[in-house]
Amino acid sequence: CLFPSFSSFVAVKMIQCAQACLYLSVLVAFAACNAPPVPLDDIFIEKTFVPEECVRAVKVGDYVRYHYIGMFPDGKKFDSSYDRGNTYNVFVGKKQLIEGMDKALVGMCVNERRLVKIPPQLAYGKQGYGDIIPADSILHFDVLLLDVWNPEDGVQIKTYHTPATCPRKVEVSDFVRYHYNGTLLDGTLFDSSHTRMRTYDTYVGIGWLIAGMDQGLLGMCVGERRIITMPPSLGYGENGDGDDIPGQASLVFDVVLLDFHNPRDRITVTNQKVPEPCTRKAVAGDFVRYHYNGSLLDGTFFDSSYSRNRTYDTYVGQGYVIAGMDEGLIGVCVGERRTITIPPHLGYGEEGTGTKIPGSAVLVFDVHIIDFHNPSDNTEVTVTYKPEGCDKQTKKGDFIKYHYNASLMDGTSIDSTYNYAKTYNIVLGANQIVPGMEDGLMDMCVGEKRHLVIPPHLGYGERGVTGEVPGSAVLVFDVELVDMEEGLPEGYMFIWNDEVSPDLFAEMDKDNDEQVEPSEFTDYIIRQVNEGKGRLAPGFDPYRIIDNMFSNQDRDGDGKITVAEFKLKADEAAAHDEL
Repeated sequence: CLFPSFSSFVAVKMIQCAQACLYLSVLVAFAACNAPPVPLDDIFIEKTFVPEECVRAVKVGDYVRYHYIGMFPDGKKFDSSYDRGNTYNVFVGKKQLIEGMDKALVGMCVNERRLVKIPPQLAYGKQGYGDIIPADSILHFDVLLLDVWNPEDGVQIKTYHTPATCPRKVEVSDFVRYHYNGTLLDGTLFDSSHTRMRTYDTYVGIGWLIAGMDQGLLGMCVGERRIITMPPSLGYGENGDGDDIPGQASLVFDVVLLDFHNPRDRITVTNQKVPEPCTRKAVAGDFVRYHYNGSLLDGTFFDSSYSRNRTYDTYVGQGYVIAGMDEGLIGVCVGERRTITIPPHLGYGEEGTGTKIPGSAVLVFDVHIIDFHNPSDNTEVTVTYKPEGCDKQTKKGDFIKYHYNASLMDGTSIDSTYNYAKTYNIVLGANQIVPGMEDGLMDMCVGEKRHLVIPPHLGYGERGVTGEVPGSAVLVFDVELVDMEEGLPEGYMFIWNDEVSPDLFAEMDKDNDEQVEPSEFTDYIIRQVNEGKGRLAPGFDPYRIIDNMFSNQDRDGDGKITVAEFKLKADEAAAHDEL
């Protein structure tokens, strides 16, 4: 009678049912909150975070560092290591903890987090703990493990990169240069040489480092990377470093070794490629031209002569270069390649260069010897072919024609007359070629072939020839004498082949005006040469010689020669290049 329809009746009944259910749930919840806790027979562990890798799990007897929050079941906190700003540090399984915590820590990994519920009989029991923990209290602990080690632990080494070659390993008393990242066992970074952009440089095995690092670096190769893990007894011990490293902390160092040497080291020479033959080796006082690539022991490049497209040129054995290079270049052959490894005390020492070369760095130079000479060297002449019947040899003043191939000591071609299909023609002793070539062409027969090695002070000197001959370069010439014309005696530019005419002045004076004009003089000398009665010095411009002869006779410089001025060379008190 109260409901207008059946559907309305159903709707009201559904609403009433829902209200009843809600009321029942509230009652259940209230009962649960106010019900006494369910008694625990043993600890209950819930792992709230487990790291991907667990290198080591806690065992009885281990020493641990962990953070915790202690709570009652209702969530009320009664203690926290976080509030004190220090981890809780203790041995596990030695009754230094309540029994339930001793059990709860076993098997934990570093960075693992556990929620541990401990019944009263494994906590503070019926006595409780003063005013903080009542009797018969169930305790909840939120635990985060940060560190674990054992008094029996030593240094642990894990090498994760080994270089392809390892000619030498770190030993006690070696001086090393390395980069590192230092962390606690939970991964907290406390120091890094990378952030300072400078290696850590020290002696190994003599107490300059913490004991664990002293041990962990031994046996390393340059380029090797390893993880060195050490207990606090081999690190910073009970007190830590007072800043970033807590007391009783395990330390983890990720190390890459860049360099090491020993103060007793001398240079080492390797990778020698010596050409055959090697007729001469560099000695102290020689001047050497060489190319090099310079790098540190870990392969870091710092300099190269190739990048400058110019050799490095220096005296050796006289202190012009670092001591190790001075020593390393002694005994080299032209064309030789060698690797010279130089310890810092023979290189740039503790200071380095301030830019590219760090302090206390071992240096590695890959060297290619281009040439060397000594300031006392003369032209080296080797006769490679000499014709039979060599009765006429070149001398000063001779006009010669020869072919040559010119190169540097490393074989680099400079020039060749064969490229031009014509000989090179000069007068010996007239300073028309470099002094070393003058020496090498003396006393040579037509058809003879020679190999000449000319030091730079007898060649093109320190400056060389731009674009052709480097400064201070030793020159190599393969020469062949093709022809020669005998020169005049020294001091003469013209000689008579026959007796000198007693009427010489009159023969020159065509117009009989008792003075000789330049044209008369030139015509006369040319006619004598053409008729074979006289000879001009070969290899020079004949008209320039004749002009010079005329000027020497024209003593008053009026452009004419008079009888009074005209004299033969034999009549002169002083020598002149004239008649």
